[in-house]
Amino acid sequence: MLAVLASVIFLFGGFTLSIPKGVEVDGVAVGGLTRQEAACVLRQNIENDLKGKTLEVRGGRKIYTFKFPEIYYKDNIYTLLKNAKKGDKLCADVSYYLCGLNSIAPNICRNESVSVTEPYAKFSSFSTPFSYFEGNDGKLADEKKLIEDIKASLNGGFEPVTLSYNIVKRQKNMSEVKKATRLLCTFTTYFDGSNINRTSNIRLAAGKINGTVLESGKTLSFNDIVGARVKERGFLPAKIIEKGEFIEGVGGGVCQVSTTLYNAALLSGLEIKEYHPHSLAVSYVPPSRDAMVSGTYFDLKISNPYPSPVYIRANTVNGSVTFSIYGYDDGTEYSVSSEVTGTIPAPEESCDSPEKAKAGKDGMTSESYITVTRGGYKKTVRLRKDKYNPVKRVVYSAPAEEGEICDENGENAPEN
Repeated sequence: MLAVLASVIFLFGGFTLSIPKGVEVDGVAVGGLTRQEAACVLRQNIENDLKGKTLEVRGGRKIYTFKFPEIYYKDNIYTLLKNAKKGDKLCADVSYYLCGLNSIAPNICRNESVSVTEPYAKFSSFSTPFSYFEGNDGKLADEKKLIEDIKASLNGGFEPVTLSYNIVKRQKNMSEVKKATRLLCTFTTYFDGSNINRTSNIRLAAGKINGTVLESGKTLSFNDIVGARVKERGFLPAKIIEKGEFIEGVGGGVCQVSTTLYNAALLSGLEIKEYHPHSLAVSYVPPSRDAMVSGTYFDLKISNPYPSPVYIRANTVNGSVTFSIYGYDDGTEYSVSSEVTGTIPAPEESCDSPEKAKAGKDGMTSESYITVTRGGYKKTVRLRKDKYNPVKRVVYSAPAEEGEICDENGENAPEN
């Protein structure tokens, strides 16, 4: 304890010792003052001078200013006073620093850096499919140089510091963007535009698909996008297939939309993850090229195998529904064909009234094939095999004396 007490007395006693006569520090006469008094005078002068100074950091977006006490200082005044001798003319060594510089500099750089914007395309559901934008190079503010320049300014003449940048070049070019947004396929099916309910259902379902962007590796669910086909959502009664017959049902015509999309997807090189054939053949596509949807259990699911998104547009006009698919063009060509491989005769029965007569239709078996042409090589593989049931014929048999049998009449009702 005596040793500690002696050290304290020596320290504070030394700081209260008078400075020899004739000593000047930075032109200020401090002879005869205690070291503490002299240090206070000299440091007050330093602070008064510092209060009149400002550090400016000039960025591209704003100017950052710093003043005392954000700017502070270090000195060697105590050492000078301790070692001063009579008549010494001394100069204090003062250095300035910005408090919290290692956190201030990164914040400035984050605020002032400009992210690179790669060339890109903006997709539209209507009018021109894509608008193209060149993007811009980025600017990354140089944090290391900013710290160095701030230190140099503070210990120089407090000159303004101008932020330096490193340019970040765009990695893509517009030709790559356009290659990823080319028209891969357009496919159209036709229907009776005078059938108001069916037309409305087709337009409503196609409109929900229109504008869909399917990201790389993702899968589209027709049922998820279109939703339940119920009156509360705007769907109307029209012909559908149920239990092997064409009957009135809410949402008739929606299957034509899913079928049109299915064919467009095949011809665009997309992957079909789920599809279902109708139980009866439909008239708007060849056999083995249909895709029935119903409720939540029978869905059409399509996956995007390309390295960039695919863009889907749908248009319903003048008794037709068209799907156009845009995406990455790798030069591959696709074509789809089908053939009937067998006929299933329709059963027939007689009726006793012309009003009960119904036109039937033979069933069939069929297959479809896809041909892929890539790099000059062509390969054809079977897509699917299907069986479509026949529709029973009901024939009116006239009484024997009349000698007449009613002809088959009427056309098949539109398929959902």
